[in-house]
Amino acid sequence: MSPSYKIARALVSVSDKTGLVDFARKLSERKIEILSTGGSADVLRKAGIAVTEVGDYTGFPEMMDGRVKTLHPRIHGGLLQRRDVSKHQEEAVKHNIPPIDMVVVNLYPFRQTVAKGAPFETCIENIDIGGPAMVRSAAKNHAFVAVVTDPAQYDEVVAEMDKNDGGTTVAFRKKLAAAAFAHTAGYDSAISAWFAEQNGDLYPDAWGVSAAKRQTLRYGENPHQTAAFYVSDPTCVGVASAIQVQGKELSYNNISDTDAAFELVSEFVDEPAVAIIKHANPCGVATGPDLVTAYRRAFACDTVSPFGGIIACNRPLNGAVAHAITEIFSEVVIAPDMDDEARDLFAAKKNLRVLLTRSMPDPAAVGRVIKSVAGGFLVQSRDHTILDRTALKVVTKRQPTDREMADMIFAFTVAKHVKSNTIVYAKDKATVGVGAGQMSRVDSARIAARKAEDSAKAAGLTEVLTKGSVAASDAFFPFADGLEALVEAGATAVIQPGGSIRDDEVIAAADKAGLAMVFTGMRHFRH
Repeated sequence: MSPSYKIARALVSVSDKTGLVDFARKLSERKIEILSTGGSADVLRKAGIAVTEVGDYTGFPEMMDGRVKTLHPRIHGGLLQRRDVSKHQEEAVKHNIPPIDMVVVNLYPFRQTVAKGAPFETCIENIDIGGPAMVRSAAKNHAFVAVVTDPAQYDEVVAEMDKNDGGTTVAFRKKLAAAAFAHTAGYDSAISAWFAEQNGDLYPDAWGVSAAKRQTLRYGENPHQTAAFYVSDPTCVGVASAIQVQGKELSYNNISDTDAAFELVSEFVDEPAVAIIKHANPCGVATGPDLVTAYRRAFACDTVSPFGGIIACNRPLNGAVAHAITEIFSEVVIAPDMDDEARDLFAAKKNLRVLLTRSMPDPAAVGRVIKSVAGGFLVQSRDHTILDRTALKVVTKRQPTDREMADMIFAFTVAKHVKSNTIVYAKDKATVGVGAGQMSRVDSARIAARKAEDSAKAAGLTEVLTKGSVAASDAFFPFADGLEALVEAGATAVIQPGGSIRDDEVIAAADKAGLAMVFTGMRHFRH
């Protein structure tokens, strides 16, 4: 097998025509015969590039609305014949099947068609058949055939030909083949997932994930781990679709924490909100009449942890909030947009990464969450439920005040985004203490209260921040001791899912302390 195989004939049939004319012209200049189909052939002819229609080449016209055009022995025989097997060559000569040395194919825009909300039949017509068949044939026979599936590969292919006297090396063709099989695998996975959804089957017997690599990361959670960032749905508003306008490359942990921050802040639709995240947990969340007020109040919850954290805002950034944010070092800021003053202030912080999303995601949007385990992965629906105030049940003798109710809804919404076991203290729609990820709910309550004490001391306050606050728990209290810890901290009202066999005991403890308590009937474990 020759290490380099010169290209004499190429088949070009692309849906995405980005860079096509320039690439095809470079092939033509190198005396490469170009076979082409329909729209691709029209574009090339209009550019003055000589092409041979596939229908003329095979002796069969395109038919059935273009469904049948490249599914022909003269095409696939040209792609699959081995140049080093005499029987293949004898049969190729006998049936007049010249070799095809390069395939330039990208597929019908199925994903884009689905994303636009096109009718079922339109989506079906955008399932490519001939394209994947040619790509797979060429990739299988990469020992002799180069397969190009992405316009981003064009310059690299031309450079490879220039280095190898118009040919490509086996190693290069093998690299292209790997990309080609990944391309068709992702395409088929997208179709399979869409079909399952059409049938109302969210968890089909076999399920593949369709995603495109956005970047290879410097490392994973730790420097000794490798990592990459893949995008499965570019239409979803969030960190995967965000535009990075400044700062160094995002790390694995940056991406994970930024996603957590933006998901949390998107819950607050009606007023400006800011979330500050550190190691996937919020260290401060607040709403306010404007972003700078919300940021100051979120920061006041914990003035130590935000250093090197992630800041998410649900409104476009202005100069006032940008000035406040740049008072300490942060890793990432994410928001829908920013004005020129904010842009200039952030530009002075070269290491600060700034991401803009242009809009906010719908917190109630359905979706799926994937978590890997050894030998497989778990899939579940996204926790997209918005707390319904009308469904809340007051279980204590004392009714909560309107302010307490508003704060409880705020606190429970934040608790949804904190690692379980979770206790969140809040006052005036701002967190004043967050206890995250403890094995005991009592410990979470006490840690959150202690952090509130530390923040009060740092601010020179004489009164503990949790005094007069409300508290939220992501799951029920299995014993009354957890609720008693909230009472010790000074909470006046509590929101929790309820559902414990000791609910009566917990309610009695709340009544004894004069607390108002509300059951949601819904827990928010987050692991």
